Amino acid sequence: MRNGVNSLYGRLMVDVEGFSLTSEDRELLANPQVGGVILFARNIQSRSQVCMLVAEIRCCSNSLLIAVDQEGGRVQRFRVGFTKIPAMQIVGDLVESNFDEGISLSRELGWLMASEVLACGVDISFAPVLDVDRDTSSIIGNRAFSNQPNAVITAAKAFVAGMHDAGMASTGKHFPGHGGIVADSHLEAPIDQRNWQQLEEHDLKPFKSLAKTLDGIMPAHITFPAIDAQSVGFSSFWLKQVLRQQLGFTGVIFSDDLSMKGADVAGGYVEKAKDALAAGCDMVLVCNSRQGATQVLAYMEEQKMSQSTLIGAMRSAQQVNWLEIEQSTRRKSVLEKLASMA
Repeated sequence: MRNGVNSLYGRLMVDVEGFSLTSEDRELLANPQVGGVILFARNIQSRSQVCMLVAEIRCCSNSLLIAVDQEGGRVQRFRVGFTKIPAMQIVGDLVESNFDEGISLSRELGWLMASEVLACGVDISFAPVLDVDRDTSSIIGNRAFSNQPNAVITAAKAFVAGMHDAGMASTGKHFPGHGGIVADSHLEAPIDQRNWQQLEEHDLKPFKSLAKTLDGIMPAHITFPAIDAQSVGFSSFWLKQVLRQQLGFTGVIFSDDLSMKGADVAGGYVEKAKDALAAGCDMVLVCNSRQGATQVLAYMEEQKMSQSTLIGAMRSAQQVNWLEIEQSTRRKSVLEKLASMA
């Protein structure tokens, strides 16, 4: 088991500037209120460089959860030296046309993606996407397995099983569903006018079905005014009453990035972090705004914010190395399947 799994973790996840750490990065990551780091494409030059960057991060603190968005398709931060994972819609389509092959591919892709990420020393990829969509949402689209809830459930369950095979914890997103509206919450504050029954019969189904399987969940920056006046990520109704109580989810709740425009409904960075934590988020993400991260950090220090042992559960208990992956017959089989689909 990796060191730090049972440690106390700060409840703020931040980003870093480039291919290696600056002195400012190191000072930030050494703060006990910081419990996580998320890597972006700008942090990736090569596979070996990523491994060195992760080693630098680990030297700052042993109690840091390192994450990346490595879903596949257009959302794949690690590219050079890594397998090109197809968009999940391709996987979902295969599940619907050839069930056995689709389920097998989904599980194998979950395993391969997770294995490659873990081999760099990174703990998690924020995956899978559980939104129900095909071409409605401007930001989801083919990131989703399907616009049919049952197909999403089936494909995502297999993908999560593959992640778990590799030793990686899963994070379903974007609760309770981002697939019903065009608006991109990175750029605006989306409003979905659907009522509870409509959501329960459609978008909520994957989260309801997989709540006991997922290790983490990330809520959407969306407001459903017919259900609750608060945006989901700042709503105790959604996070405590629905997600925790009704669905029985016991894992880690991550906020989506608080620098997204969809989060601005809650005010400035401190207000956003305060409201997200009060609503039930275990860890809040402040990315691409060092000023915002610094403001949230100062607030957490002032409040003597309690740390969490729950976050450490997202760390892998398995060691993975590149040589084993590259020599694996399982990886070879997946690559052959992807080549046949090209």
